[in-house]
Amino acid sequence: MQHRTVHDVMTQEVVTTRPDTPFKEIAALFHRNDVTAVPVVDAQNRPLGMVSEADLIRKQVVMPDEDRDDYGRTLRWKDQARAEAETAGGLMTSPAITAHPGWSIPQAARAMEKHHVKRLPVVDEVGRMIGIVSRRDLLQVFMRHDPAIREEIVHDVLGETLWLPEDSVQVHVHDGVVTLTGRVPRKSLIAVAERLCRSVDGVVSVHQTLDFTEDDTRIDLERPSAHGSPHRHHA
Repeated sequence: MQHRTVHDVMTQEVVTTRPDTPFKEIAALFHRNDVTAVPVVDAQNRPLGMVSEADLIRKQVVMPDEDRDDYGRTLRWKDQARAEAETAGGLMTSPAITAHPGWSIPQAARAMEKHHVKRLPVVDEVGRMIGIVSRRDLLQVFMRHDPAIREEIVHDVLGETLWLPEDSVQVHVHDGVVTLTGRVPRKSLIAVAERLCRSVDGVVSVHQTLDFTEDDTRIDLERPSAHGSPHRHHA
């Protein structure tokens, strides 16, 4: 089974800025490149943080309003300081939450969810930035066509991994939803097959109505002990 990694979906040509880049230059950078956030990097191209439109818009929040005299007071003290910053180093959210090119797509998605970020700078083994991956990039796996998903499940999962008899399990895929029907030799294989199918790139969900020949999940309570007498369950 082959899984796409962060390296496969990341953007390699990244617009960056330096800590001393002025506020207005950052705003112009967003406009020229049609982006909403950029990594802030040091002289060795190591990401220090991210500056986004949300970081810039705080400047408007603290601007005086002729109708109110409480401008800026709705911000926390840390955000207040960032709103008043003049360069990327003061505006950015730091430290930078990064990813590595060998990460799986789910691993990158979990990092974004955990840290509440929309994009991750991708760094090499010494911390230098080699790309950036966004939520949209991660969604590329769901653009995979149904026939390709089915082929991988039939060949790689059921055949090469589980060694199930040919045609013992029927696979139907529609809009990324996988349905498994048929019979497997042992009951324990049902959960394994379902889990492996869910891990295939492009799969949205898995439904199964699989039957089994042998129930290998039951505990035989009357199996003989090492001394020859059966183990019995007593109420």
